[in-house]
Amino acid sequence: MMNEELLLLEDICPILHIGKTTAYRLIQSGQLPAQKIGGKWQIRAGDLKDYLAGKFHQD
Repeated sequence: MMNEELLLLEDICPILHIGKTTAYRLIQSGQLPAQKIGGKWQIRAGDLKDYLAGKFHQD
């Protein structure tokens, strides 16, 4: 298994231009896969890329 970069919720908010509440909603709805590790939400960089690709394809 490859080690993939993990991003914190706080890291992805500026990338997506959204606030924490919206980021939580994306995670809770399953649109953005994430894991809670050590009390903090973490998102794989690859999952974020996939989300962005899907989002841009919808436009």
